[in-house]
Amino acid sequence: MEIGANCRVLDQPPFLCAAKGFQLSKEPSTIFRNGSFYKPPTNFYCKAILNDFQVPMEKKVNVIHELSSLVALSPLDGRYWGKVKDLAPYLSEYGLIFFRVLVEIKWLVKLSEIPEIIEVPRFSKDASSFLLGIIDNFCEDDALEIKKIERVTNHDVKAVEYFLKQRCQSHPEISKVLEFFHFSCTSEDINNLAHGLMLKESLENVMLPFMDKLTNAISTMAKDNACIPILCRTHGQPASPSTLGKEMAIFAVRLGRERSEVSKVKIMGKFAGAVGNYNAHLVAYPNVNWPKVAEEFVNSLGLSFNPYVTQIETHDYMAKLFFTIVRYNNILIDFDRDIWGYISLGYFKQITKVGEIGSSTMPHKVNPIDFENSEGNLGVANGALAQLSEKLPISRWQRDLTDSTVLRNMGVGLGHSLLAYKSTLQGISKLQVNESRINEDLDQSWEVLAEPIQTVMRRYGVPEPYEKLKELTRGKTVTKESIRRFIEGLELPKEAKTNLLELTPHSYVGAAVELARDVDMALNLVNRGELF
Repeated sequence: MEIGANCRVLDQPPFLCAAKGFQLSKEPSTIFRNGSFYKPPTNFYCKAILNDFQVPMEKKVNVIHELSSLVALSPLDGRYWGKVKDLAPYLSEYGLIFFRVLVEIKWLVKLSEIPEIIEVPRFSKDASSFLLGIIDNFCEDDALEIKKIERVTNHDVKAVEYFLKQRCQSHPEISKVLEFFHFSCTSEDINNLAHGLMLKESLENVMLPFMDKLTNAISTMAKDNACIPILCRTHGQPASPSTLGKEMAIFAVRLGRERSEVSKVKIMGKFAGAVGNYNAHLVAYPNVNWPKVAEEFVNSLGLSFNPYVTQIETHDYMAKLFFTIVRYNNILIDFDRDIWGYISLGYFKQITKVGEIGSSTMPHKVNPIDFENSEGNLGVANGALAQLSEKLPISRWQRDLTDSTVLRNMGVGLGHSLLAYKSTLQGISKLQVNESRINEDLDQSWEVLAEPIQTVMRRYGVPEPYEKLKELTRGKTVTKESIRRFIEGLELPKEAKTNLLELTPHSYVGAAVELARDVDMALNLVNRGELF
């Protein structure tokens, strides 16, 4: 039986169709086999001879008309939406449109404040209120209206200009100066400031606060566990002990340092016209100090002014910002992996939640999924951020369009970063120190005292201290008793020998306790720029 006309066409060349038991015909038809549809690349079409594979299209293929979390291509807009939606007002298409509207309106208001531009008198309180009301009351319906205009103009920034002209034509005062919307502007004058504001607001309102939460959470771990000794591992092998708190303090200070660097990056803006020279501005109003006006305008938005530009802001600050976030993320990957390792060693237990399942087949499993999810998302984030950092500073001559599509992916890098930060914080909240397991490792690692013993032997002139300890410990089982016998046989001052005999793997932690307890002081120095 032939497949009906309501089925999809298969993509198989005629000779393969014949080989697989399909009949050839010059009439279009559809076949379904081995779970796939195929469409032949020539004018020959296949007819299935197997009745079992008759599959009507309307029963197998659903046309998706609207976006939902189930059909979103990006998991940020699907599975993880609830965890990253705080970024949406800033880094989404809506956010870009909103900040374009803001910049266009603020520029018109700025023009009204320049005495030489008599064609745009200073706005009355009513007119100013009307304009600012467009910003304050901007909503999704407004953004959709702009997208509707864009479908006609095929130009996103021009659509914003036309939207504002339509919105303001009913106001008797503003309607007289409608053509001063977008005055002397290239699209990138608007876009670069919008992108700068998108980054500024998303950093200040979302990213930096979550970076602070991470630093605070790990700092708390450092202080709470300042006195808990742990066996360190270098090259995966037992090494001199530290404390759990001090090892956490390292990450708190490292993350705090990079967080501080993120906040120091100056977000730049330009407003100098088509190629950065104020060409049109000076022809229209030669007596206006346009570079000064542009600097005042950019600064009024909370951005730093870049006077040396082409059509675009050069994006060097973006490269610096995104690479700094990559460094922060790399440190967090290091933290995630260390905690993963400590969980594997049994140094941490994970608090379980009723109803949760760790493995579909092994009921006992409690997997470190939060730290694994964080690590995975940080990798995705770093890939996106590194691409932005490497690409954005490069633009052919005075401008090409490659930055435009790339900039629409800022939310990808920051979104996956935010998702990772939240996963790490969730993982930290489940951790419970397993001191008995930590002590077990220390009790079985007396060989780590070889370091302090040979160091004291050096002080007091005992010959070949390193070699003697190597003979005692390397590749051998070392116990408390064997260490004590070795110490007692040394020719050392009584006090030095007593101190060594009192030493244990639990107490041989150096200044680790103090370093952990002082983590807040170190972070304050980092924030003031006085440390590192």
